[in-house]
Amino acid sequence: MGDISWEEHTARHMHSRKFLQSIDDNFLMQMLEELMRRDVLLVLVLTNQEGLVEEVKVGVSLGCSDHEMVNFRILCGGSREIRRIKTLDFRRANSGLFKELLGEIPWVRALEGRGIQECWSLSKHHFLHAQDWCIPLSKKSSKAGRRPT
Repeated sequence: MGDISWEEHTARHMHSRKFLQSIDDNFLMQMLEELMRRDVLLVLVLTNQEGLVEEVKVGVSLGCSDHEMVNFRILCGGSREIRRIKTLDFRRANSGLFKELLGEIPWVRALEGRGIQECWSLSKHHFLHAQDWCIPLSKKSSKAGRRPT
């Protein structure tokens, strides 16, 4: 799967595009950004929660091998902490900027010659990027167990 471009979230081969689609469908994020051998990403560190994995680093070679060690920390919260759930706060959203960010993309040229799955992945990627910029997150406590009225 060396044909995957993690920066652009695209791939040339069908099986790689299906793999990217599976990652998207399961809300997973790739945490390792360093290329390892021959400018190819050989190790995947996937997580479904931002902030769960940190300090992802490619380390030294293992003995005489040309393989390198990957180190990372998995954060585990103690049971004494009150978990905070983050939700999108649409009341404070900047809808004008959201519309502007998506409107600046030359969609015809960006999607031209791509398959439906690749078009969907690219559109979703740009949409989520604009969402991150324009719709702030609100923290809610999971301790209360209250439902919105």
